[in-house]
Amino acid sequence: MSETFVTIAQFTYSSEAKIIQGRLESDGIPTFLSDANTIDIDPFLSNAIGGVKLKIRVEDEGKAKNIFKHINKFSLTDEGEAIRCQNCNSEKIDFFSHVDSFGSQLALLGGFLSKALPIYIKYDYRCRECKTKFTLDE
Repeated sequence: MSETFVTIAQFTYSSEAKIIQGRLESDGIPTFLSDANTIDIDPFLSNAIGGVKLKIRVEDEGKAKNIFKHINKFSLTDEGEAIRCQNCNSEKIDFFSHVDSFGSQLALLGGFLSKALPIYIKYDYRCRECKTKFTLDE
């Protein structure tokens, strides 16, 4: 029996893909990941090969897309509640990391040269609606 598969989503890292894979499989949709092992071995290849691909059977595509509609794509608190913008009260908040000082840039460069993870990365939130950048510590 020949089955046809379709890529339902692509992710930069396999850990992101495994979260969605678990959600789909808990609803009875068989899945598999393509290129996950390659990216786990060398994460810098992710953009070059198109990331980790989450694949499902073609006949499950409609059900999977319905599940995707109900997954919150924006940042949540540890309690599972939506983070709101401090300026416009929007719930469309993205989490991002950045390197913004000279010392942080040197640490990042040293990390790349020594193949170690950079230590001086800052994490912030940004509102998609009004572009306000903020941290939860404020």
